[in-house]
Amino acid sequence: MYDPEAGLLTLDQITCARQVLQTSGLCYHTPVLHHVQTLCGLDTDIDLYLKLENMQNTGSFKIRGVVNQMAHIPATAARGQTHLISMSAGNFGKAFAYMVQQQGLKGTVFMPDTAPANRAELIKSYGLDVERMPTSELQPAVDRCVRERQMHYLHPFDDINLMAGHGSVGLEILEDVPYPDVVVVCCGGGGLLGGTAAAIKLSGRNNTRVYGVEPEGAPSMFESRKAGKPVGVQVKTVAAGLAPPYAGPNAYKHNVAFVEDVVLVSDDEIVAAVRRLFSRGLVVEPSGAAAFAALMSGKIPDMKGRKVVVVITGGNVTTQELNNICG
Repeated sequence: MYDPEAGLLTLDQITCARQVLQTSGLCYHTPVLHHVQTLCGLDTDIDLYLKLENMQNTGSFKIRGVVNQMAHIPATAARGQTHLISMSAGNFGKAFAYMVQQQGLKGTVFMPDTAPANRAELIKSYGLDVERMPTSELQPAVDRCVRERQMHYLHPFDDINLMAGHGSVGLEILEDVPYPDVVVVCCGGGGLLGGTAAAIKLSGRNNTRVYGVEPEGAPSMFESRKAGKPVGVQVKTVAAGLAPPYAGPNAYKHNVAFVEDVVLVSDDEIVAAVRRLFSRGLVVEPSGAAAFAALMSGKIPDMKGRKVVVVITGGNVTTQELNNICG
């Protein structure tokens, strides 16, 4: 029997993870822009705050989870005797590669063959190996390396230590905006959404509504909530970082426990959000703009008079890609 309450994060785990991040010197308390509804061209009846994870080290929130994951790897991996492996379309791979390089270790990233070539080259520049393959082959390939070559796998979105690290986003939000009415978070694999929502609700903010936002072309958590269990989906979206082929069990459990709802936005709405943010001086990749897209397109209910925090999750987008989107 599936138990959605089993194995949930505790506030102590999230707090300890934040201490790991703070002592590492590799993660920043990212800024929050206050009262920016007019600046962002939105309804002045809401009080809008933007949490800028696009200004985080490596350009996205992903480094938070990786730093805490690396603090918990086996001793053989920490000594370089066990090869590290992960899979990613871009941002997690970049953060993983950065951390592996910082620790002087060796690692491999498996990437979907649909990921931009420049993302693969960036990861290689940190000294890691990259192998590209169809999305459907990624998890089986990782499983073989773990089983046959005894590699240590760092999951890109469904690891409990990673989610605890991502929960630091929630703790920082509450320091800057102590009593938000609504928090809106992009959802790919769901690790950031689950960790952030857990941090907020476990800190006693039971009246704060937390919403996840997924692309219509990659609705894994949306469909999992409908099905009552984690499921896989076919994915196709401009927001490649929000397009894992399935929802992870850990992320799903935290979604059920702490998240009000997951809403969907179209690729056109995501592109419009990237353009709007860029016109206001913020460089945000499509995957990082989905939560703002939901706000722009009226997908979040009961906003009038509310204090709303939107997490801007990443800014790893090239000038050419921005030109293609905003030109």
